Amino acid sequence: MDLLDLGEVGSGCEDENCGLASAFPENCSNQACQWEEPVFGLIELVCVTVIYIPLMLFGLLGNILTILVVWLRPHMRSSTYLYLSSMAVSDLLILLLLPLDLYKLWRPRPWPLGDLACKLTMFLSECCTFCTILHITFLSLERYLAVCWPITAKTLVTRRRTRALIGCLWLGAAVSAAPVLVMVGAEDGGGREEGVASGQGGEIDNRECRCTHYAVSSGLLSAMMILSNLYFLIPLCILGLVYSLIGRTLWLRPQSSRRDQSHRHTVKMLGEKHTLRCVLTTSYTYIYIYT
Repeated sequence: MDLLDLGEVGSGCEDENCGLASAFPENCSNQACQWEEPVFGLIELVCVTVIYIPLMLFGLLGNILTILVVWLRPHMRSSTYLYLSSMAVSDLLILLLLPLDLYKLWRPRPWPLGDLACKLTMFLSECCTFCTILHITFLSLERYLAVCWPITAKTLVTRRRTRALIGCLWLGAAVSAAPVLVMVGAEDGGGREEGVASGQGGEIDNRECRCTHYAVSSGLLSAMMILSNLYFLIPLCILGLVYSLIGRTLWLRPQSSRRDQSHRHTVKMLGEKHTLRCVLTTSYTYIYIYT
């Protein structure tokens, strides 16, 4: 989410050749064309696009298959797979928004979908990011109970409670991301870059989907940045502590049964996977906040 994109990126081009890539100097030879340097250069944009497209395609395929497998096979609807399928839904929504992210990187203005779509897409992206982080954290806590306190886990962890907890996680993520609905909007980015005529006197539409001036002046942006820091640091600390305790419990048992060995392999795999996923997901949020 480009919350700090308050500069006049690609501001203004009066020459008829200044179009989609008008932010790049080589596309405008007329001295009347003026702009500031873009946040990303052409090479960076091409690299990001090349990375985004296969990431989106493979991500869509993998998450759709995860959802189908879990819900078409009733015997796989354990608490762990319920978490995984819910995370797949969250990740799927994030991936579906990637084309809009790419569009905004290549052409920040004019924003063609209106103020409401700007708010909803930004909110949905932030909500799903928070939701994925919460799922990773609580799934790790459940694995800790299953390995270190198996009897307690059998009593506490049930499908019904897991479904209720997943609903609470989605609600908590939505509440955490709610300030985004006030923070962002389609505002005039300034300049006279060639875009879509507004229909009122032939004026050029320079609206951008970005952080509003109100969010900066009111301190709401700073508060959201603190919240993003907490969503990064707290889950990271919990994951490190939980998987350290799980590893200590498994490796210090005097006799390792086949089940213990299976637990070790599973926990090691989940630890690596979810720690990496947490770091990547929260880093994704940071990229949008600081660019």
